[in-house]
Amino acid sequence: MEINKQGASYFAVNKHKPWIETSYHGVITENTDIVMLDPPLVALDKDAPIPYAGEICAFNIHGLEAPFEAVVLNGTSGEGQLRARRLIDCELQKEYTFIIQAHDCGSGPGGTEGKKSHKAVVHIQVNDVNEFAPVFREPHYRAAVTEGKIYDTIMQVEATDQDCSPQYSQICNYQITTSNTPFAIDRNGNIRNTEKLNYDRQQQYEILVTAWDCGQKRALHNVPVRIDVKPVCKPGWQGSNKQVDYEPGTGSKQLFPKMHLETCGGPLSSVRTTVELQTSHIGKGCDRETYSEKSLQKLCGASSGSTDLLPAPSPATNWTVNLVSDSGRDSDLIFRFDGHQAAKIPDRVVLQNLTDQFTIATWMKHGPSPGLRAEKETLLCNSDKTEMNRHHYSLYVHNCRLVFLLRRDFTQVDTFRPAEFHWKLEQICDKEWHYYVINVEFPVVTLYVDGVTYDPYLVTDDWPIHPSQIDMQLTVGACWQGNDDEVTKPRFTQYFRGSLSGLTIRPGKIESQKVISCLQACKEGLDINSLESLDKSIKFHFNPAQSILVMEGDDLGNINAAVRKVSYINSRQFPTPGIRRLHISTLVQCFGEDTCITIPDIDAVVMVQQPSEPRITITGVEKLSWLAADFRSSEGIALFQDVHIISTTPAEEPRPTPTRRPGVLEEIIHNLDYCDVLVLGEELDPQFEALQLQQGALLRKHLDVTNSTSGMSIYGVDSMSNYEQVIRQVRYYSRQPKSLLERRFRLTCSELNGRYTSNEFSLEVKAMHNSEDEDHISHIIAPPQYMQVAHHPSMLQELFPSHSSDVPNAATVLIVMCIAALVVVAVLGIYRIHLTHQQEMKLAESIKEPDETWNDSALTITVNPMEAAEDGSDEEEDEEEEEERDDDDDDITSVESDDSEEEMDDQLPRVQCKTVQKWDKTTISY
Repeated sequence: MEINKQGASYFAVNKHKPWIETSYHGVITENTDIVMLDPPLVALDKDAPIPYAGEICAFNIHGLEAPFEAVVLNGTSGEGQLRARRLIDCELQKEYTFIIQAHDCGSGPGGTEGKKSHKAVVHIQVNDVNEFAPVFREPHYRAAVTEGKIYDTIMQVEATDQDCSPQYSQICNYQITTSNTPFAIDRNGNIRNTEKLNYDRQQQYEILVTAWDCGQKRALHNVPVRIDVKPVCKPGWQGSNKQVDYEPGTGSKQLFPKMHLETCGGPLSSVRTTVELQTSHIGKGCDRETYSEKSLQKLCGASSGSTDLLPAPSPATNWTVNLVSDSGRDSDLIFRFDGHQAAKIPDRVVLQNLTDQFTIATWMKHGPSPGLRAEKETLLCNSDKTEMNRHHYSLYVHNCRLVFLLRRDFTQVDTFRPAEFHWKLEQICDKEWHYYVINVEFPVVTLYVDGVTYDPYLVTDDWPIHPSQIDMQLTVGACWQGNDDEVTKPRFTQYFRGSLSGLTIRPGKIESQKVISCLQACKEGLDINSLESLDKSIKFHFNPAQSILVMEGDDLGNINAAVRKVSYINSRQFPTPGIRRLHISTLVQCFGEDTCITIPDIDAVVMVQQPSEPRITITGVEKLSWLAADFRSSEGIALFQDVHIISTTPAEEPRPTPTRRPGVLEEIIHNLDYCDVLVLGEELDPQFEALQLQQGALLRKHLDVTNSTSGMSIYGVDSMSNYEQVIRQVRYYSRQPKSLLERRFRLTCSELNGRYTSNEFSLEVKAMHNSEDEDHISHIIAPPQYMQVAHHPSMLQELFPSHSSDVPNAATVLIVMCIAALVVVAVLGIYRIHLTHQQEMKLAESIKEPDETWNDSALTITVNPMEAAEDGSDEEEDEEEEEERDDDDDDITSVESDDSEEEMDDQLPRVQCKTVQKWDKTTISY
């Protein structure tokens, strides 16, 4: 405000902006709030000393993340101060950079027309305070030295400090606090001995070490360091191989042919050696034949009726499509459950409830995190679908215990009966694959883990479940909880965490121990060569999987001889290549002592070489043409009648299929486990179309079949010849051939559950509708010259180059007309036997006249009625021969015909019958 000459007051006009430095540098010590700025925080205004316009009202900080604020100490002089809004921690952030700006008070008390200074950069550095003490990285240290040597460095200890500055975070000194020790330590934590150590005088030293940071702050706790003194003779295994190469198909191979144990002459009472083959990274725990679960059950002789609850996703088994699967491990189909995934099993898959006898089996790897959980983890659960929350039966894990719940219905029993069976085993929580089988012969429940039986340690009783009309829901990976008083919406609960594979249920029958052992048996493991030559004093034991071998004896020489007989064996034809780790641990006992010397463990590997992979090849006719009427026959048309399947490896010399000798073929043939016939394009219309396979085709074969509108799957472990026989009998049927132009199919086969797959063999089938197409049908169906297709010799002899153009469209109608013609001929012959010879000759000439235009060399039908009358037996033989020809024509069975015929004389049926014979021999090659 200013005063004019007359004494009137007025407010000054704010003409200038405040001015501050362009940048500031500050320092703040952590855990304080005042920032020391250089230069000091001062704002100047050219309007000074005019009130308001020349005064500084505020400093504003831009950047909400900066924990600072600027306050005005004196508005007239423009002095300010930078403070921390909270305590600053150097360990969280060492530096801060932000923008500051000064504001004047404007032109009046209201702060109107206020001006801002330019923006200045403020950079603040946080000074550290030595608030943390050094901490050692390890809780204790251990090392071993050999007597009689001076070491530059025996071992190194290391401590760290959490302070942020180099001054306080660096370790500047280490110190041994134990007095009178023959050891010293340098500033880097390296420990050395100051004199030669003597094993006989002292075998072990315990020392304490402390550390100091560069701010002279000492570690709160000393770290213990143990140094063992070893004699000059170092006990241990000598001559061991770090790597053993294994070639597939070579049987067993010795692992330690030159290894022996050195104990330095000490008196021994016993030696116990454990050899462990570590294969947990291979599939489900070892190298097994990776056939599908159903195929493996067939191979092991398992009872029929088993249902796979975790099959590969497909249109027929779509409940596993949303589960996380891991098929990267040698095609083992593994489903991973992370506590958020589960699957509902459709009602059609398994019966609503189980009987008194049944078997539940699965591969399980529980995990992933160790420790106990309070919540149940459900593998399999059958509960009420709606309204209530009753569990009829379930299999779940709870705190490293396996629990099986089985609630009886009142319709089965009405007394207090066993309902919950508990097993507490280390295998459940060791994060390894194990095979679990529960056999129920109520009230007896037996658990098999890797083929070993376990009885429940706890069995609790319960009342049966009251009868109700509520449907049940079977689930995998969690339990389905229906509506109740607490839950407003049905949901999954009690999720499982881990991996499952091959979860099956078999109602009505339990599995034998022999089959269970076969299902979980490894194809690889440890073995002992020439077991009969092993010394009688050596005790040995294999675990069920033959991955762990324990040998014990009291004679060192016999132990060395036994270890040299240990071998690796892999009986798979195509084993999984890669590393198998070996671990050898040894415990040596002396007389009167628990342990006298320590034998270091040995780690080695078995390197399984890459096997020669098989190549599966499917060949055959790729294009077929059939009469449209043939598709309507009860048997349909054969699709793959000329298909051939071979499997070879690079080590085998493939030979052309027609010239291969049976003995040679048997040597190179391999087992398949499935073949799929896939419909390309639109799926089959189930009202009019189908793929057919007679049930008798699977007799005496280890094969099953599933059929759908998208194709047909033939599965089971069997030879390629059996697969060929079945595939050649696959037929296609259509009730509407008029609308059918063509159909395309694709055939693929697999060995070892998809590990090795064949080429994709495509087949195109065309339907012929008009006579012009029929004229050329024999040329269309002929296989290309480069295809080697084997036809029966009689078929090849019956192929004619051409045929008459007046052949009717429906071949089956012609067959019926042939039969009718034969009947007419027979009746006429019997009737005209009573006529005169002259009438018979005229009739014979009238009948024979049109026949002269036909080539009847291929026919054996007698057309003279008189001859038929004179020799009735010949006529019967002709009719039998004609019927046999009709029976041989398997593909012409349709009764549909679009042609309408007027009345025909006695000659016409016989002429058309001959036409049918010539048509059959010209066009039908299947």
